[in-house]
Amino acid sequence: MTTLPANPPTRNRLILLQSVTLVWMLIECAVSLFSAARAHSPALLAFGFDSFVELLSAALVILTLTPHFSRKRIDRAAGTLLFVLAAVVGLTSLLALAGKVQPEPSPLGIAITVAALLIMPLLAWQKRKLARQTGNSALAADSVQSATCAHLALIALTGLVLNAAFHIAWADSLAALAAIPILIVEGRRAMRGQSCGCC
Repeated sequence: MTTLPANPPTRNRLILLQSVTLVWMLIECAVSLFSAARAHSPALLAFGFDSFVELLSAALVILTLTPHFSRKRIDRAAGTLLFVLAAVVGLTSLLALAGKVQPEPSPLGIAITVAALLIMPLLAWQKRKLARQTGNSALAADSVQSATCAHLALIALTGLVLNAAFHIAWADSLAALAAIPILIVEGRRAMRGQSCGCC
C-alpha cells in the first residue's frame, strides 16, 4: 500500500523528483528510439522502449497522490507492453544476427546511454531515500525501475561501443538479447503489481 506524503514540503519534493524523471525519460526515450531507427539497432530499440515504460512509471507515482487511484489496469497493460517488447527485441535481434538487418554504429546512441548511466543511478538513489522517509511503496518500486534502466543502459552501451570501435555488428544484437530476461522479469512484476505500473 502506498503512503501519501502528509506534509507539503515532502509532497512537493516528490513531485519535483518525478517531474525531473519525466523530463529526462522523455528525452531519453525520444533520442534512443530515433537512434535505433537510424542505426537499425536492436539494443537501442530495447533501451528506448524501456525508457518509455519508465516514463509511465514516473507519471504513475505522481498519479498515486490523487485520491482513489487504482493501478491494476495500468499494471497489466505495462506488463503486456514489456512482453511484447521482449518479443520484438528478440525477433529484431535474430533478424540482425541472420544478416537481414545490419546494425550500424550510433554515436548519438552511445551518448544517450552514457548520459543514462550517469543520471539514472542518481535518480534511483534520491527516490530510494525519499521512499524510505515517506513509506511510499510506489516510489520505492520506481527507484528499482530507475536502477533497472541504468543496467539496460550499460548492456546497450556495451553492444554499441563494440560495434562502433571494432565493427562487430552482432554485438549490438547480443546486447539486445541480454536485455530480454530483464524485460520479462519486469513484465511479470508489473503484472503482479509489484512495480509502479511499468517495467
